[in-house]
Amino acid sequence: MRDELFSKKIDLVDFTFNAKVVDVFDDMVRRSVPGYQTLIEMMGLIVKTYGQDNSYYYDLGASTGAVSLALGLNNTHQQNRIIAVDNSAEMVKKCKNNLKDKITNFDVICSDINDISCENSSIVVLNLTLQFIPVEQRQALINQIYRGLNPGGVLVVSEKIHFDDPKQQQQMTKLHLNFKRANGYSELEIAAKRQSIENVLITDNKQTHFDRFEAAGFTQSLCHFQCLNFASFLTVK
Repeated sequence: MRDELFSKKIDLVDFTFNAKVVDVFDDMVRRSVPGYQTLIEMMGLIVKTYGQDNSYYYDLGASTGAVSLALGLNNTHQQNRIIAVDNSAEMVKKCKNNLKDKITNFDVICSDINDISCENSSIVVLNLTLQFIPVEQRQALINQIYRGLNPGGVLVVSEKIHFDDPKQQQQMTKLHLNFKRANGYSELEIAAKRQSIENVLITDNKQTHFDRFEAAGFTQSLCHFQCLNFASFLTVK
């Protein structure tokens, strides 16, 4: 379904993943996140490279299940199970429907991702998820994921980022706005969504991500993909 949530003047409230958002989420993220399709496709490479036999793959903040599906369809390892977690009951319902006829080795759980231990995991993915977690809780979540990962396991974090240099930030913002315009969003929709989400989606800069990984215990971290102001980090235990 096409995203037209902000196409009319409405009383704005903070952005939530309710039924209306779930219905248009796939279109919204495709038209709002530069490089989104590549991020999903890279999950296939990651599962082939870092997946381990007899281990779990966790998709934390799974939304409609795109990451889980990419992991499942590209998995070449044995005795794995994909655990998709989201705290929105509507998202969980949509995720189950999207996965059920395509892969079989999965569970979809409605839960706060901070309550998931990720034990015996070889892949954990936070795809556009950490940015919605309160800043003061992010380090504890990364620490918890690190403890649950097997040696050689990988955490993938894909996020919107900001830049400390005002000129760089200005240029990236300009490019991102034009990306949205090119994908059919009006000035009203762009402004309304920005107002709705600005108190909910809190970005970090690149260095903050690297510092957080190092503090958790990861020793091999890199930014393996970036398109404008969206970046994906890969860190190995």
